[in-house]
Amino acid sequence: MIPSIGIEKARPEHLREIVAIINAGATSVRRDKEFADWQDYRPAFDALRAAPEVDIYVALDGAGAVVGTFQIHFLKGLAFTGRPRVELESVHVRADRRGTGVGRLMMQKAEALAAEAGACLVQLTSNKEREGSHQFYMRLGYDQSHRGYKKMLV
Repeated sequence: MIPSIGIEKARPEHLREIVAIINAGATSVRRDKEFADWQDYRPAFDALRAAPEVDIYVALDGAGAVVGTFQIHFLKGLAFTGRPRVELESVHVRADRRGTGVGRLMMQKAEALAAEAGACLVQLTSNKEREGSHQFYMRLGYDQSHRGYKKMLV
């Protein structure tokens, strides 16, 4: 495990590195559909930070560089007597830091946030091209319980 990894809510000064990490990991469905200029993401980033039901987090190394990121969404529903569920989105670790414990730390943080909110479950989707990610999530105790579908509108 990497020492000196901190996980905190993302701030505006992290945006450039967040965009670089998520775009570097784009799979075929997103490739060539993202923008090159990180500042194009500012309105979406600001909206995420302002929304009460979602947060965006970063994993920072000892030097303050962003080495990972995830978004956590708190969803309302009727199942489980109305307890919230948590959906994780855009879970990414910088390529040179994969396999070093950063992803595990981010998932532990997300699960702790879910538990604090009284959530009944944590769910996420992972592109079918990401076999390594699938193995990672299963090692953490996640079951592949559903089949997902997506229809791109862009």
